[in-house]
Amino acid sequence: MKRILLLTAIALTTLVHAEDVPQFRGAGGLGTSTEKNLPITWSKTENVRWKAELPGRGLSNPVIAGGRVFVTAASGPQQERLHVLCFEQKDGKLLWERQFWATSGTLCHPKTNMAAPTPIVDGKHVYALFATADLVCLDLNGNLAWARSLVGDYPTVGNNVGMAASPVLAGDAVVVHMENAGESFAVAIDKATGQNRWRIERPRVINWNTPFVHNADGQAHVLLMTPKEVTAHDPKTGKTIWSFSPGKLSVSPSVIAGEGLIFVPGDKMFALRPGSEGVEPEVAWQNPKLNPGFASPVLMKGRLYTVTNNGIVSCAEAATGKILWTHRLEGAYAASPLAADGRLYFVAEDGNTSVMDGGPEPKVLATNDLAETLLASPVASAGALFLRSDRHLWCLGNR
Repeated sequence: MKRILLLTAIALTTLVHAEDVPQFRGAGGLGTSTEKNLPITWSKTENVRWKAELPGRGLSNPVIAGGRVFVTAASGPQQERLHVLCFEQKDGKLLWERQFWATSGTLCHPKTNMAAPTPIVDGKHVYALFATADLVCLDLNGNLAWARSLVGDYPTVGNNVGMAASPVLAGDAVVVHMENAGESFAVAIDKATGQNRWRIERPRVINWNTPFVHNADGQAHVLLMTPKEVTAHDPKTGKTIWSFSPGKLSVSPSVIAGEGLIFVPGDKMFALRPGSEGVEPEVAWQNPKLNPGFASPVLMKGRLYTVTNNGIVSCAEAATGKILWTHRLEGAYAASPLAADGRLYFVAEDGNTSVMDGGPEPKVLATNDLAETLLASPVASAGALFLRSDRHLWCLGNR
């Protein structure tokens, strides 16, 4: 009896202290986690705490708050049915599901789908954006607070390849980056009402990267990236604070920051010292050998890691850009990596996840196969790794 009570207490303590995953790539959008004791090895039967069947495809990573896991999906012959699902974190029990009809076209590249953007959870509500430009706000019990059809408001919005930029929270607003072939803009939407706080015009280009909220010296800036420029904006007004225009920048991986620098992926990786109002940031270093593919970079212990579409992992000193090592992983890579507990998790499209040591030498600790298509970025919470495939949501943890 004492042993059962002790195990129950340990399990409850683990959940109470579980790290929340509020947005794309976790807290701050950095792709890092403070979780410990994450699994190194797993399979379809080993170290599986639970798996939950999903009603449709999705590229969105799960988000987690208050012991609940939220994920989006798209189903139907034309992906016209949009799903928001909520699972119990400890056992994968489905708590609720809400469905919505798409209010715009669903044409996209076969690799992506209408559940490409990752939702946000703030502890009270979940905000789910779909590639149809439909945005819904639900409370944690699944009750609808408000909904917006951004295509209904701005009818020329459209991207026949598929939209994928995830929303981010900036204060009490949801920031949506809607760059496409039609009407392009960034908009801050009030969390409580669903109405615009501000809206600024953006270049009419096909773009998939997610905004990044950068905090420096007590000031928060929303960073937006186009194929030619990075701009920093006041989160309260949308006013441009500074801009950086080096030439060719990436359209898929997102900006990250750390070690006093902002890392901007493009045909080169640029490391910037933050600018101020009217003053461009200073280039600390640039390196053409650190340009990633679809995946965003990640920082851990003073090292910057990138992975290309064909699996070339590079590790560099974050302060200088000096490459410490490169290593080739098997497979194709679209998901952004996760850094946690001194290790790196690289998810391949074919279902294999390579776990690498985050040290100064390349070392693959394990390669784990789920035999399902994996395009979503991994996240960690409650000592477990959460992977989302085209068919299931997997919770993987040491027994």
